[in-house]
Amino acid sequence: MTEQPLSGGAVHLPDPAAPGAMRAGEVHVWALRVPPDDDGTLPLATRDLDAVETRQAAAFRRPRDRLTYLAAHVALRRLLSAYTGIRPGRLRLGRAPCPRCAGEHGPPVLSGTTGPHFSLSHSHGMAVVGLAGAPLGVDVQRLPTVASAQACLPALHPAEHREMAALPEGRLPAVFGELWVRKEAYLKGLGTGLCRGAATDYLGAGGPGTPGRPEGWSIRNLRVGDGHVAATALRADAPHRTVARHLPEEWLYTEDATDLIAAVRARH
Repeated sequence: MTEQPLSGGAVHLPDPAAPGAMRAGEVHVWALRVPPDDDGTLPLATRDLDAVETRQAAAFRRPRDRLTYLAAHVALRRLLSAYTGIRPGRLRLGRAPCPRCAGEHGPPVLSGTTGPHFSLSHSHGMAVVGLAGAPLGVDVQRLPTVASAQACLPALHPAEHREMAALPEGRLPAVFGELWVRKEAYLKGLGTGLCRGAATDYLGAGGPGTPGRPEGWSIRNLRVGDGHVAATALRADAPHRTVARHLPEEWLYTEDATDLIAAVRARH
């Protein structure tokens, strides 16, 4: 199946699964366009966040970055609540041990309950949450400029570097952006993040004479529009299916998002 676009309002997909019934080899992706500002008319439902999330939000110096972080985490908790039946504020979010050093900075997990694997990413007004029955990673980034893409080329796998260097300058931002989010999504799925090293694994376009992508993982791009690129990576032996939806902005403010969740599910 080709990547599912996330453009316009709610996305109408062919035969999507209900949120609570993920199938094997399937990733549910929910995207949220963060409001441009928080004017205080309707406060964000930040009461459901824990002390760690509150401290991390307070550390952002730019109000826009703080709002993006808060909105993403409110959305994450409400989605996990919809998939588990546990109220957002009662969910305990933690970290699995890092697979490289066993430190407490591995992939995010739900503590004290059985629930889906999940991954969260946010960048410049766009937040993406992925959920699946197997380890996964998601990443979203704003499209880079030519200059920023060129500056990052030395950090790539040698074969990826050659692919990027062969591109016309006008295509570099989009192609590099798609490559980079594939790489970040995969490294999030592994639980290592960039401490593994961006040059370690080949996530390029493939073709004759190129290395293979990592075995045991399905990695693909997702179109989210608005000058952003995104990708999902799922631990799987076959290509995965993406079920993509947009989160209504009202989810961030309402006292109880249950009815809004049901309404989005009913439209699909």
